[in-house]
This record gives sequence, structure tokens and C-alpha cells, in this order.
Amino acid sequence: MDRRNQIMAEESEVQIKTRSVELYGNLCLPDEVKGIVIFAHGSGSSRQSPRNRYVAKALQNTGIGTLLFDLLTAEEEAADEISGKLRFDIDLLAQRLVDVTDWLPQYLKMENLKLGYFGASTGAAAALVAAAARPEIIRAVVSRGGRPDLAEEALPKVKAPTLLIVGGEDFQVIEMNREALNQLKSEKTLIVIPGATHLFEERGALEEVAHLAADWFLRFIK
Repeated sequence: MDRRNQIMAEESEVQIKTRSVELYGNLCLPDEVKGIVIFAHGSGSSRQSPRNRYVAKALQNTGIGTLLFDLLTAEEEAADEISGKLRFDIDLLAQRLVDVTDWLPQYLKMENLKLGYFGASTGAAAALVAAAARPEIIRAVVSRGGRPDLAEEALPKVKAPTLLIVGGEDFQVIEMNREALNQLKSEKTLIVIPGATHLFEERGALEEVAHLAADWFLRFIK
């Protein structure tokens, strides 16, 4: 049997107290955890995103811990349903991600944590901005159908090896990722999954995303 299917881990809900707000997340730590990947969900989504949870489970099966959390409070989410502005406030989302990154080692009482980011859609831009802000902590970044172009001037400052995954039928986003790839100075790769659209709903597409992400994090979070 594949070793990835033998690793068991329990998930717990955590309350994350940042400098400005309280956020909620789901933390999963396999035994002998190799590192932890923090997820940044996309616009209009949450920590309950079925696609991110699918990828998180794949990472857990390799011995990598995961933290999925809501980038916005319940009140902010309600307001954003009307305005749609906060989901594109990359500076705000990135600061929330930085705050959670700083909180996690204190919560776990573990120094020198090996961390990575997995970002989707606008969450990928937030992940890249946060990675540029914490170059000494973040070991790797993976973007799924992301908008790394929204990270703008932060891209050349990213030190973490970065994997950009895009669906082959997501033509506009492919071009945005290609442009962002040129701005990145760290180790970087762009992988286009043939036949996949933005949400990777096609058969086998999300499985491929999970496999690619797991291999990337296993390579660099160590």
C-alpha cells in the first residue's frame, strides 16, 4: 500500500487571534509532521473550499500538516457578499496571512517551523505578497488557478520556490501567470494541466493539482 495512504491525522478547529481580528481555522498535524502548509482561499470562498480541502488531505497523507483558515471575519464576509471589494484587497489578505504565519509557531510552541503557502485565485496573490514579507520562514509556494499578477511589485522579492498551476482551458489566467513567472526571481515553474478549466472540475484535474503540490512541498519543505 502507498505510504501516503497510511498516515493518519486529526483535524482541530483553532481560534486565531491577530493584531486586529479573530479568525477561525482548521489545523491538521500528522504524526512526525514534516512541515505545515497554510492555505489562502480564493475570492468568495472560505476554509471550507472543497478543492482546497481535497489538496489539504493529499498533503496530510504525505506527512505534511495543513492550516485552512478564513481570511475574512463573518461580518466582513457578509459585507463582501454585497460589495465584492474585500476579496480583491490583496494587501489586507496578505497581512492576514502574515499575521497567521506569525501566530502559528507561538500557538504550537514550536520554533523554526517549516512552512509553505498554497494559494488559490486571489489567495495566490496574497500568498506571494506574504512570502515576500516573510522570506526567512516560507520555504515554498504553490498557486492553483491563481492571480499572481495581482502581487505586482512583490513578485521579484519572493525568495521561496514557486509553482504556478493553471488549467489549459483557462486562457486568460495562463497569460497572467506567464507574465508573473517572468517577474519571479526565485526558483519557479509553470505547469499547465491540459483540458482543465479554472476550477479544475474535470476528471483527474484536481488529483493532478494535489499530486504536483505534494511533490513540490515535499521537495522544499524539509
